[in-house]
Amino acid sequence: MKCLGLIGGIGWESTALYYRLINEEVRNRYGSLHSARLVINSLEFQTIDSLVKANRWNDAGAALAEAAQMLERAGADAVVLCSNLMHYVFEAITAAVTIPVLHIGDAVLAEARTARVNRLGLIGTRFTLEHDFLLERPAARAGHRRLPLEFLVPAPADFDEIDRIIYNELCRGIVREESREVLLRLAKDLRLRGAQAIMLGSSELALLLHADDFALPLFDSTEIHALAAVRWALGPDAGRRSAHDAVAKTPAAPAVKKQVRRAAKR
Repeated sequence: MKCLGLIGGIGWESTALYYRLINEEVRNRYGSLHSARLVINSLEFQTIDSLVKANRWNDAGAALAEAAQMLERAGADAVVLCSNLMHYVFEAITAAVTIPVLHIGDAVLAEARTARVNRLGLIGTRFTLEHDFLLERPAARAGHRRLPLEFLVPAPADFDEIDRIIYNELCRGIVREESREVLLRLAKDLRLRGAQAIMLGSSELALLLHADDFALPLFDSTEIHALAAVRWALGPDAGRRSAHDAVAKTPAAPAVKKQVRRAAKR
C-alpha cells in the first residue's frame, strides 16, 4: 500500500471527510483492522482564505506547493489536495514535487464516463462556478480539445447565497436544514434545465447534501476523489486480503456508497 499525503485544513471539516472516506474504503476492501497509510499537512485556513480573497493566487499556490514538498519529504508517494477550489493552483503544486498529485477532475471525469453523463449540474463556490478549472484542465491533459461534457450552473443571482452557506456555515461546522432546502431547490432547477447528474463542487457540501436528497445521480467530488486515491494507493492488488484475515474471517464494514449510481428516494 502506497502512502498518500493529504493537503488539508482548507477547511478542516472536508479534510476529516477525506480521512474517514479513505480509511473506510481501505477497511471495506481488506477488513479486520486495516487502515490507510497517510501523512496529513493541515494548513491554517484563515491564511489561505485571506490570500484567495485578496486575489493573491501566486502566493496561495506557493503555500500549497510548500505543503506538498513537506509531504514528499515525509514519505508520501502521492499528494491529494482536499479542496475543490484550491485545484486552481494545481500546476504550482505539481511543479514543486516529483511525486504525482492526484487531480480531483480526473476522478470526476472517469465517473462521468462510467455513468455516461453528458450534462452535469455543478454546485460550488462563486469562483468555481465562474472559472473553468475543475474539469477543463484534466480534459486538456487527456488530449480533449474541449470538455467532453457540458456544465450547467445555477443562476448568478444565487452565487452569493451558495458562498454564504459554504463559508459562513459549512466551513464553520454549521449544518442548517434551511440551507439544505436552498441547495435542493438549485439542484431541481438544474435538473429542469437538462442536467443528468449533480456534482458537488465544494468539498464541504458533502456535510449537507446526500444522494438520497436528489432525483438525479449525485457526484460527490469529495467521495469520488477519496475513493480514486485509495484505488491508486492500493494498485492492482486492491481488495485482496491477507492470509491472516482470511483465517480470522473478520467481517468488513458496509461498503462506502457509490453515490453516482444511486437515485433519490424522494
